[in-house]
Amino acid sequence: MMRKITKKIELPRLLILGCGDVGMRLLPLLRTRYRVFAVTRDATRRAELRAAGAIPIVADLDSRASLARLSGLAHYIVHLAPPPSDGLLDRRSRNLSSILPERAHLVYVSTSGVYGDCGGDLIDETRRLAPQHARAKRRVDAEQVLRRWARGSHSVLAILRVPGIYASDRLPLKRLQQGTPALADCDDVYTNHIHADDLAHIILCALARGRPGRVYHAADDTDMKMAQYFDAVADARALPRPPRLARAALQELVSPMLLSFMSESRRMANQRIKSELGVRLRYACVADGLAAEPLAPAPK
Repeated sequence: MMRKITKKIELPRLLILGCGDVGMRLLPLLRTRYRVFAVTRDATRRAELRAAGAIPIVADLDSRASLARLSGLAHYIVHLAPPPSDGLLDRRSRNLSSILPERAHLVYVSTSGVYGDCGGDLIDETRRLAPQHARAKRRVDAEQVLRRWARGSHSVLAILRVPGIYASDRLPLKRLQQGTPALADCDDVYTNHIHADDLAHIILCALARGRPGRVYHAADDTDMKMAQYFDAVADARALPRPPRLARAALQELVSPMLLSFMSESRRMANQRIKSELGVRLRYACVADGLAAEPLAPAPK
């Protein structure tokens, strides 16, 4: 009697770079579909990444030499790593693109800041880019670098432009406890949001169905101003709502970085992730996300 031989199915390889909070939420969605390799520059995280279902690789996107061992390793890539904190160019994406294979499929997680201030307009993915700050200009540079790589290597690049990410442990609780003011309604800006778990799901959908060179807004259905968001979080946590100040008074009290976030107003249309990627949001708006999860302990 002949023994039946079963052939083990080899999963496609996937490389994930920048495996922080969103990456760790993404790993459980990937590990049954791909053989996942997770890049970290912190060797102490290897056990954590293995426990989450990834094969850890210690490398540094700031060092091209350290990336040589990744060359040709995987044809699916998720690029979550931010650019460096200085300059106008993203050296990390340049270093990465030098070792990526041909005919790959890459999802790059960018930022909504590439649009700059849109005056509260409802915008889609065809909006002209107008970054106003160095960190957003570095993101535009990263997008352009990866587009050139994709064209030259006949690869598929899907770009996710992501707004403010929130979750039970990613809320502005310290700000609320400190009583940091928000803008008065006449000066306030529209903001956009996405729950961290929904973002992980959108990345998975973009890997499967993202179109070549396509941009997608990874945003939920929320339509609210920034102070309304702070109010919603304060109410959910039983904290005082922040006081309101005019912009001229507020700019004397907050950091330049925080003020820059309070100077860009836009509303992001998200129809493309639904119609092309088949995304069904678990938390369609901030109120859903705040109501569905137990909140993490408030910082002291």
